[in-house]
Amino acid sequence: MHDLPPLTALGGTTPLQDSIGPVTFTESPDWALASVAARLGQEEGCRTALAAALGGAAPAIAAHVQGPDLGAFWTGPDIWMVEAPYHSHETLALTLKAQLGDCASVTEQSDAWVRFDISGEGLEQVFARLCNLDLARMAAGTARRSVIEHLGCYVIRRADGVHVYGPRSSARSLHHALISAARAVF
Repeated sequence: MHDLPPLTALGGTTPLQDSIGPVTFTESPDWALASVAARLGQEEGCRTALAAALGGAAPAIAAHVQGPDLGAFWTGPDIWMVEAPYHSHETLALTLKAQLGDCASVTEQSDAWVRFDISGEGLEQVFARLCNLDLARMAAGTARRSVIEHLGCYVIRRADGVHVYGPRSSARSLHHALISAARAVF
């Protein structure tokens, strides 16, 4: 049996971190993800069950919420992405399926996405070159889908910066776009 070391989406054994001017980009691989979609006719029950799992209300349209252990963001009508630290929630999808029962379809998403945490001054200028979202008008706790470098991505505004989720298979392209936009500004 092979003993293969785990690699990040950018191919490293440790997460990559880049600083361009005052902006820092950090590859953040240690997040478990699961999508939750309410089944037809079960929307209200799903929202209630998801709220119980999160320890607070399910995210409204274009919102991100953070509970005691889990975070979640809205991705479509009665569809959410749930996130949690991987080290404590390796079986996030199975746990959610057990908690939500037949009111929702839960799908493992951890290996499908790459997450970049971006912080620093001037993020609004960087994102003006990346996508059609006006970061200056996005309040903390806002989650929006946009296109960055022809890739469907989720952009989550936090008080301390931005999280960007993009397709793991295009992690290098997304990373290049983020770095190139920052270099254009700084």
